[in-house]
Amino acid sequence: MVSVDEIIARFDVDDPSFIADPYPVLNDLREATPIFWNERTGQWTLTRFTDVYETLRDRRLGRSYTHLYSHAQLGRNEPDARWSAFLQHEQWSLLCLEPPDHTRIRRLVSKVFTPKAVTALRPRIEGFADELLDHCRELGAFDLLTDYAQPYSVAVICSMLGVPRSDTRLLLDWSHAIVKMYELSTTDTIRAAANTAAAEYIQYTKQLIAAKRAEPDGLLISELVRVEDEGDVLTEDEIVSTTMVLVEAGHEATVNTLGNGMRAMLKHEGQWQRVVGGEVAARVAVEEMLRWDSPLHLFERWVLEDGVEIAGQGLKVGDEVAMLFGAAQRDPRRFDEPDRFDIGRGDTAHIGFGGGIHFCVGAPLARQEIEVSVAGLADRFPDLKLAEEPTYHPNFVIRGLTALRLER
Repeated sequence: MVSVDEIIARFDVDDPSFIADPYPVLNDLREATPIFWNERTGQWTLTRFTDVYETLRDRRLGRSYTHLYSHAQLGRNEPDARWSAFLQHEQWSLLCLEPPDHTRIRRLVSKVFTPKAVTALRPRIEGFADELLDHCRELGAFDLLTDYAQPYSVAVICSMLGVPRSDTRLLLDWSHAIVKMYELSTTDTIRAAANTAAAEYIQYTKQLIAAKRAEPDGLLISELVRVEDEGDVLTEDEIVSTTMVLVEAGHEATVNTLGNGMRAMLKHEGQWQRVVGGEVAARVAVEEMLRWDSPLHLFERWVLEDGVEIAGQGLKVGDEVAMLFGAAQRDPRRFDEPDRFDIGRGDTAHIGFGGGIHFCVGAPLARQEIEVSVAGLADRFPDLKLAEEPTYHPNFVIRGLTALRLER
């Protein structure tokens, strides 16, 4: 009989076979234990849906601790000054803040990033999709990621922000470099590239903010500059962090959900035809694409108060908790036949967009982008199939394909 320790040892984010298909190991981990100590990362790691779901909402934990404790108080090292630009870009990110700063900034952002604004963007989203999908049709065989998903997602968010479309390649390259910092395994070369990208990105965004102050255009950055609530406004640094995280998180989530989800759809016989034939609406298909092969596999929080217990394990202030989304999204205690890819499942209560106060502010936009894409693909490519077997980037936290070559 295999021991829990032996199963934990198989959780190796540097193993190419694990990255290619992590779910057998994640499933075994989840069934062996709801929580385990990861010696390599120094984290308590959660595997089951209910524990992850509740931990995302537990206000006794937070995405950061520096609003309450110093690094020294929790026995942590000071941040590495070599990566100061990356740290600066994160300083006011909604993903990293806790109340009261998170509450204030999210309230102000939400006054601009409204459901009405996202709905009003739909014709423009459909226009970008039509343009790029028509180009893919002309190509015959195409890469869904580089020929469509990447330019599409960046065009959408840049259009909403008010970034010139001619600059989308810059933002794409910066985003790709920066998000590598969130992996469990990084090198100084990767960190240096991310830091350089963050520095260039910050400078670009500050120049853009200045331009919007001088000539407002009614788009998101311009409105973030203008927004006010009870005398409260956003600082330049807060606008910089906010716009950068919207691009990075929005782009990566949309591209990887489309890539991972379309791969799954075409690998499972009959699922694509359920969409093409109209049995399953594109907006319903989005939910299983987010659940079955999640674009985000790990999310972390810090214990901020005494008395926290998760899955029977007592935790102390300063402990870091890592939630394995990929394991939780396949938990049979929550999902019927969770390893079965059912494009018509339509379960919206997954954790593909996180939860609690850090639930993705861009979720409505991401859902709309993916829905429009799936509908457009179904309309133009009813006989779509894989041209070659795709491979995944050698990353764990942000899960996505290197390419998805398709043909009719």
